[in-house]
Amino acid sequence: MGAAALGGPLTTRDATRTLAAPAPVAQREPLAARAPMPGSVGVLGGTFDPIHIGHLAAAEEVREALGLERVLFVPAGIPPHKPGGLISAPHHRLAMVELAIAGNPAFEVSRVELERTGPSYTVDTLDALSPGRHLTLILSAESFRGLPSWHEAERILALARIAIVPRGGLAPPGKGWLEEHFPGVKARIVELDAPRLRLSATDIRARVAAGRSIRYLVPDAVIGYIEDHDLYRDETWRKN
Repeated sequence: MGAAALGGPLTTRDATRTLAAPAPVAQREPLAARAPMPGSVGVLGGTFDPIHIGHLAAAEEVREALGLERVLFVPAGIPPHKPGGLISAPHHRLAMVELAIAGNPAFEVSRVELERTGPSYTVDTLDALSPGRHLTLILSAESFRGLPSWHEAERILALARIAIVPRGGLAPPGKGWLEEHFPGVKARIVELDAPRLRLSATDIRARVAAGRSIRYLVPDAVIGYIEDHDLYRDETWRKN
């Protein structure tokens, strides 16, 4: 599933950054929390290298606003949008996610992409997770803009509702863009005004490499893991 929806594109391609950003097209959900609907599951994928509070805050916002029973965090195995890119070993990224979500009983981690060979395409992940569940794929506005270039994008919309959360000040594309690329699917798109935390895993790694603090940017348990395993500190990461 690629880099985190909130720290980078979720799946097969880098998000398109050149599209105009007219008024949002999707439904804006009320702030009031909804009672959980049985079988409703949010899916938040990414490299999580590392997972940070932006991921957690967005997942909690979607869970509460849409009445989801739980949210699955899906660390990517081989992110298709980062061929040959520098990325921490899967066991490190999985461990950091497990530590970050440990205090929330509605959050779970899925190893579905780590246990599958080949690129981590979102459509394959949703297909594997969909039996018996009502899925909501959580994407940043930035990632949603790149959706037309993803592997089997139309099937993604058939398998899951899309919940869009803001990132980097970008709004989802307008009605014209949506009708051009995905006609007749407006009901499958929900826009949420999640906490606007301008964080990225790239910036966090850079801070670690520079010896700077990441306190309050990632959970304390994740900071401890990064320190214990000396992640992001060697020359390779500094150059990257």
